[in-house]
Order: sequence, then structure tokens, then C-alpha cells
Amino acid sequence: MNLSRRTFIASAVLSPVACGGLSYQHGIPVTQPRPIPVVRAPLVGQEWTYVKKNVFDGKALDVITERVASIGSTIAIERSTADGYRLPNEIQTTWGMVSTDTQWPRLLNFNPSLPLWPEQLSSSWAKQFNTKYSIAGYSDSKLNWQEYMSVQGWEKITVPAGEFIALRFQVLINYESDDPNKVDCIRKETVWFAPQIGRWVAREASGSYQIQGQLGPVILEGSYQWQLTSYK
Repeated sequence: MNLSRRTFIASAVLSPVACGGLSYQHGIPVTQPRPIPVVRAPLVGQEWTYVKKNVFDGKALDVITERVASIGSTIAIERSTADGYRLPNEIQTTWGMVSTDTQWPRLLNFNPSLPLWPEQLSSSWAKQFNTKYSIAGYSDSKLNWQEYMSVQGWEKITVPAGEFIALRFQVLINYESDDPNKVDCIRKETVWFAPQIGRWVAREASGSYQIQGQLGPVILEGSYQWQLTSYK
């Protein structure tokens, strides 16, 4: 996978990763705060709880709680469902740089790690990142991962946990699948990041791919939405 930045951005933007008319989240645009808020530093015990929904039908799929469990050479964030079932930990190399990402159908390990939010909390910030990833349990397989993160602006958004001034940004991802039959694999995420809680308050993700050697429309993957219900 050797896409130029221009080719990648064009393919990601034009790829129909979701159908129109679905229930997407919206915020109210606001001016960039002055001074720019500082991201809350991590402390053991900090916690965020999210409801996960299927965008296509609005059905709630789960309630997931994430908690800072340890801070050392890495930062471990424990995750569990509403019924107490333990999910894999998210691992960050430093605050905001993820090396083990749990937000995918399978656990992904990145080397080098990737930013969870923009490096600069500015309305004009954008950057492309290239890395390799492996699927947990298959560390010998190093696959290409390319993403373009761009800030859309500051917004006031209301979620079950309350009203927040959040930085809205978009992540366009082009990745190499471990299934050789899947090509043109694209993911699109929209995230509302609230610096004052050190985490996102709302998030949406959808994806698509095509089958090698077949013509026709892209195949849509699941489209999901998360909203913050509480934090501490």
C-alpha cells in the first residue's frame, strides 16, 4: 500500500462509508476557546462510561466503562461492560498515544503508536500518520496503516453526561486487511474530544471495503456511535 496523501484523502472522502439519512450526532459550532484548554492529565481511578449504539437502527448495544488502572512505562485503561465482563485493556505509550487499541472488532497493536486526539488543539490542525499494525495473537504479521487526522472546529455538544465544549475532528483511515480478499479498506471516524475530561465525549465510526477482483459497490461495515454517560 503506497498511496500518496492526495490519493488517500480523495479515496477516503469519496468512499461511501455510510448511507444517508442515519442518526448522526451534531454539535453547535463555537469560537475556539482562549486560552486553548489544557488536556487533563491521567490519574489512576479516572473513569468514563459510554453507551454504544448501532447507527443504522439506534439500538443500544452495550454500556462500557473505561478506567485508568495504572500509570508507569505505559498507561493501562481497563474496560468492562455493564454486566461486569472484562474487556481487553487499552494501552498508551504516553498520554494520548495508543499502542493497543480496543475500539475495533479485534484487538490491534500499533508500532509506532498513534495519537488519540490532535497534537495541537487548533481549528486549523491536520496531519497524516503512517504506522504498522498487528492483530493480537498474530504479532508476526505487520500490516500497513495510514490515517489522516484533521480538526473540524470547536463545538458545543450535549450527550447524556451533560454539555461540553469539544474539539471535533475527523480521522480517515486506509489500512491493509489481514484478509487478502479485502481491498480498499477505509474507516472514517468523527470524534468530539473534551480536553477537560481527557477523553472524548462522543464518537462515530463506519467503514467499507471491496472484494479483490470484483466490480460493483463497496461493502459497508458496521456503523457505530458512542456517547459519554458519566465520568469522574
